[in-house]
Amino acid sequence: MENNQNQNQLNIELTPEIADGIYANLAIISHSSSEFVLDFIRIMPQAPKAQVKSRIILTPEHAKRLMLALQDNMSKYEKRFGEIRLTNAGPQLPMGFGGGEA
Repeated sequence: MENNQNQNQLNIELTPEIADGIYANLAIISHSSSEFVLDFIRIMPQAPKAQVKSRIILTPEHAKRLMLALQDNMSKYEKRFGEIRLTNAGPQLPMGFGGGEA
């Protein structure tokens, strides 16, 4: 039984560069029939351009798993810290949710 548990373990490596993270304050999501593309962008005040900092490409199944994991974590966060209130203070740009072809 113990040997079987060891076979099901996955060691995940987190390098120092990745552990630092990348700040993004905008996400644009697009999709085709076979993939979802998540572009994470940093917009700076008064800057004429915004730069994509990271692009993640997922299968539809993995995108749905990510959505469910985010919903679960959001629920846990709000139970602990209170409701996150959305304001209109964010970027007034099209967010791309649910639309577009990759």
